[in-house]
Amino acid sequence: MHDDRLREALARLRSGDASAFEQIYTELSAPLFTVILRVTGDREASEDILQEVFLKLYRAPPGPEVRKPRAYLFQSARNLALDELRRRPREADIDALPDLPQPGPDPAQRLDLERAFAALAPGERELVSLHLNGGLKFRELAQATGAPLGTVLWRYRKAIGKLRILLNGGSV
Repeated sequence: MHDDRLREALARLRSGDASAFEQIYTELSAPLFTVILRVTGDREASEDILQEVFLKLYRAPPGPEVRKPRAYLFQSARNLALDELRRRPREADIDALPDLPQPGPDPAQRLDLERAFAALAPGERELVSLHLNGGLKFRELAQATGAPLGTVLWRYRKAIGKLRILLNGGSV
């Protein structure tokens, strides 16, 4: 769901149209869940966070002053996921690999991809997931993470490079 369609659905939601909420949920729940899962590494916590994101959206949908509603929702999801990590005891392994929500066509490829993602640092997994699953542009990633655009671009390219090496049988 692109920003124009999302803005329209949010306007309908603000006016009380429940079908607009269903449309937003249907189209954005999977990519939002993927981003949350990449940050937390915990399927159960990620489901709870996704529910919290949509509950907040239902109760107080962002107004027309939000220029990029899609980025706004993904940033909200990311922030709630990071809050969850902060609440965990320090001993928790935040580098644990989350399961991918949608199985790939080839289980062996899916396993290779999961292992490659596991080798990335948590921040690298987050950037790649926000860009690929969340559809956020690099400027939106910079804004969401609070990092300069050049740094975001460098970190993303570095993460993609690592994934290529790992998926081609190398090690980093």
